[in-house]
Amino acid sequence: MILAGSKVPNIRNTGDLAGLRTTWRHWPAAPVAFALVACLLLQGCGTSETKGIPEADASTQRSHEGQSVVPRGPRTAGAARDSFDDRYPRDSFADRYAAVQSYAPQPARQSASAPQLSRDIVFAPRSVRDSGFVPPPVREAAGNRPATIPSNSYRVAALSPVAPDTPSVVKQAHTRLIGFDNSAFPYSGRNPRSGSAGGRYSDNRVLVHVPAGFDVRKPGVIVVFFHGHGATLERDVRDRQMLPKQITESGVNAVLVAPQLAYDAADSSAGKFWERDGLKRFMAEAADQFASMYGDPRASEAFAKMPVVIVAYSGGFETAAWSLQIGGLGKRVTGVVLLDALYGHLDKFASWIVRNRSAFFISAYTQHNKRRDDELAQMLRAKGVPVRNELDGPLKPGTVAFLSTDDVRHRDYVTLAWTEHPVKDVLLRISQR
Repeated sequence: MILAGSKVPNIRNTGDLAGLRTTWRHWPAAPVAFALVACLLLQGCGTSETKGIPEADASTQRSHEGQSVVPRGPRTAGAARDSFDDRYPRDSFADRYAAVQSYAPQPARQSASAPQLSRDIVFAPRSVRDSGFVPPPVREAAGNRPATIPSNSYRVAALSPVAPDTPSVVKQAHTRLIGFDNSAFPYSGRNPRSGSAGGRYSDNRVLVHVPAGFDVRKPGVIVVFFHGHGATLERDVRDRQMLPKQITESGVNAVLVAPQLAYDAADSSAGKFWERDGLKRFMAEAADQFASMYGDPRASEAFAKMPVVIVAYSGGFETAAWSLQIGGLGKRVTGVVLLDALYGHLDKFASWIVRNRSAFFISAYTQHNKRRDDELAQMLRAKGVPVRNELDGPLKPGTVAFLSTDDVRHRDYVTLAWTEHPVKDVLLRISQR
């Protein structure tokens, strides 16, 4: 409140500079006060780092009744007055923390007209050794230009669901024992040979092996192995007969599946493989298990179409013969290898060979099985099927070979037959054609 009779001018009567002439003459300190007020008005109330008032250019100064007046800068066209944001634009979050954020901000809501910003969150390099991940370029909202990302940065999160990278090559070999619903046992049906109930065994485990380097995008093959009498998957198929090792060392794009048949028993029972389409159901389940081990469930379709080579040792002939006759895989079975295993079912093997002239058939035998192998060879010759007694070079479609071996023990036949590691040798010959 201003007291009456004071020398302070009334602001209602001083709307312009001309009106101040008489008042200033009665108030010598007025120019000083006006200068201070003008400075405060020009400086503003912000907290900018550039608070100083720029010095007025000499050519732009003018005098008014002996007072120096610094003109205001030019106004923006159409603007009634300068705003605080015009003079002191605020830094955005992205400007302050571009590509070096130490935490993940919460996603901001956007209107329908707002530009869609990139949803990749990129963080600064770790203090430990970099993971080696090279993030893809993200997109800027303005102009949709590729944004620059520090070369050592890596992605840790995304603000929306992102499909996982599909693995292309298996980095490390996987060998597992997995329970299958469609493995040989348990089996509640009857033995077709004797008519007796087949519910003696209950082990439904299957040995599944995917070697390092396997690539589902490339042509591949599934080896189905049927073991012989007195065998277990761990002690014999995996460790003593080294089937997973032979698959891996071949370097061929192949995988292995081996069901547990009669557990550690002198028995050739085939269990569910005696049933029509038993092998087909087993391989359908195997495709899902392979895809799971491969790391991508979508690979199941590729495994379900992959060609199959059946390898049977000793008492595994029973399961192999029935699988070829009623297993339901048809032309997917592109080859059969019998390792001293021709103990019967010559008619079933002969029928399959005649009906599948593009597939190969190999029977290697000791002297104990020579008579049966010679008989099958004669049956095939009578049907016009060429028969060979050796393997030479690539294993071509339609090859039928009977390989006699001397001084080889039956027990060692899976690792030493016509050559060391015969399953590996077959895969290598397949890959050469």
